[in-house]
Amino acid sequence: MLVNLSYNNPKLKQQINQEVGAPFNLRERWRLGGIGSQKLTISFSSIEIHNLLVLDHDTNSCSIEIRPNGIIVRFRSLLETYGLIIPYYKLNIYKGKAEEYSIYRDNYCMKVIANKRSIHAFFKKITAQKLNNMPPSVDEL
Repeated sequence: MLVNLSYNNPKLKQQINQEVGAPFNLRERWRLGGIGSQKLTISFSSIEIHNLLVLDHDTNSCSIEIRPNGIIVRFRSLLETYGLIIPYYKLNIYKGKAEEYSIYRDNYCMKVIANKRSIHAFFKKITAQKLNNMPPSVDEL
């Protein structure tokens, strides 16, 4: 779900909290070692996101916030903040090149450049959170 997060909209906030959960409290943020990424450079995006990013001439960048049931990928275009809301059950992360991660949700796609160790560690943290939130498999029952 691609939404405009620039304005305070209680209905939208409730819908986001239903999809990916409410933000972590301070204790859980400390336990996880932080829930936000640093600034990530976008190298490729799907057409819907690309149409928003080409409206201004700034560098295409985003940040990721970890929530209990998913992630929010935030980026800016023309003084507006947009968010790609991705619950863990719809999240697919691929590491194609050595320094590039692909983030997918349904028909939305973003590729970000990971040129620092801290970025690689952050994506490991996301995959660990995704594994912790997966429902039990048939074999485990």
